[in-house]
Amino acid sequence: MQKSPNMKQNLLVAALTAGALAVLALIYLSPIWWVSLTAPNYPVEAFPDGVRIHFHMNGVFNGCKKVEKVEIKEDEALDCVHEMDTINHYVGMYPIAAGAPVERGYSQFLVCLVAVMLAGFMITSPGLRLVVMAAGFAALAAWMYLTFYGAEGIALENEGYVAALVTALDQGAGDEETGNQDEGGEIQSSGQAMIELLRRSLEESGVTVDTPAPAPSPAAVGDKARKAILIDNLRVTFEKDQARRAAGMAWKGNALQVLTWHYDKTLGRYFNNRAEIEPMVAKLRLTLVTVFWLLIAAMPLLLWGARKNSGLFYWLLVLAPMTLPLLFLVDYAAWLWWFGHNLNEMGAFTVKPFMPTVFGDGKVAQFTTHSYPTYGFGLMLLFSMLLALAALIRRKQLRNS
Repeated sequence: MQKSPNMKQNLLVAALTAGALAVLALIYLSPIWWVSLTAPNYPVEAFPDGVRIHFHMNGVFNGCKKVEKVEIKEDEALDCVHEMDTINHYVGMYPIAAGAPVERGYSQFLVCLVAVMLAGFMITSPGLRLVVMAAGFAALAAWMYLTFYGAEGIALENEGYVAALVTALDQGAGDEETGNQDEGGEIQSSGQAMIELLRRSLEESGVTVDTPAPAPSPAAVGDKARKAILIDNLRVTFEKDQARRAAGMAWKGNALQVLTWHYDKTLGRYFNNRAEIEPMVAKLRLTLVTVFWLLIAAMPLLLWGARKNSGLFYWLLVLAPMTLPLLFLVDYAAWLWWFGHNLNEMGAFTVKPFMPTVFGDGKVAQFTTHSYPTYGFGLMLLFSMLLALAALIRRKQLRNS
C-alpha cells in the first residue's frame, strides 16, 4: 500500500520533531559554554585549562580536571567555581551563583513547556493536539506549584540543580566548612577535629570509644539518596542561618523559600551589606512569583492558538523553541554585563565597570579570559536546524492543502 504525500510529510515532520526533543534532553544534561582564566600564577603544568567553569542550563559547574602527573598529586580536582569566585571578589564582583537564579530555577519547567509545545506541533489533528497539550500543561502546572509552594518542594527539582546550590553555599562559607582532614581524607570542622583528637587519646589510653557511623557522602550513594543528602545539607544550613537572625523562618523546603534564601546567602558571601542585599532579594522573590504566573497564563494562551493549524500562536509552537541558541546568548551576555556593571564597593580593588568577554579572548589585569561554546551549544544549533526543517515541511504541507 503506497503512502500518500501528505502522510509522508506528517511522518517526516514527526521524525524531525522527535529528534529535536531527544536533542533537547541532551542539551539539558550538557555544558553549553565554558569560561577560563589564565595567568602567570596559574602555571599550565598545574592548570592545563586554566581556572575553568562550565555553564549548564541548571547551574554552573567545575570545569577543572584532576591533574595526573608524577610531580603533582591531587586527591580530587580543584573546585574552579570557588577559585574563580575568589579571584572575582577582589574587584567587587558577586559570586557566580548570583547570576541567572530565575532561569536556573525554572530551567526544568521551561524545557518541559517546550516539549509539550513540540508534541502539539507534531500532531496534525487540532482535537487530539488540544487533548495532549492540555494534559501536558496540567501536569506541568501541578509540578511547578508543588515545587515552588508545596512542602519540601525543592525535592522536585533535579539533582544537578540541587547539587549546584549546595556547592555554592560550601564555597568559602566559613570555618564550619573548612578545617582539618580525617584519616579518610574528609574535611573536618575545628570541633570535629577536636573530638577526633579526644577519641584517639582515649583509645591510646585503653578506653573503648563507641562513635556513630558517619553519614554517607553524596558521592557514595545512588541518585535518589544523593539528592536527599543534598537537601538535608541545605536544610541544616538554612536552620543554622535562621537561628542567628532576629526574625528567623521555619524550614518549609519549597523552592520559593530555598531560592530566595540561597540568593541572599550568595550575595552576602563576600559583601554582606544588608542595605544592598535585601532589596535585591525582594526583587528576586517578586520575579520568581511573576514568572510562575506568566508561565501558568501562557499555557491556556498556547492552547487557544493550537485549536487550528494556522495563525501566529500555532506557529509559536515551533518558532519559539527554534530561538533557543539566540535566547541563551542574549541571556548569557546580559548576565555578564550585570556582573561587570554591578561591582560592589567593598571589593579590595576599585575598577571601572566593564563588559566581560562573551566570545573569544580578553584581558582583565594580569588575567587572560577565554569564553567559548562547547558541544552543548552545538546541540542547540542542531535542535534549531531540525525544527526549522520540520517547520518548512509543515508550512509547505499546509499551503498545498
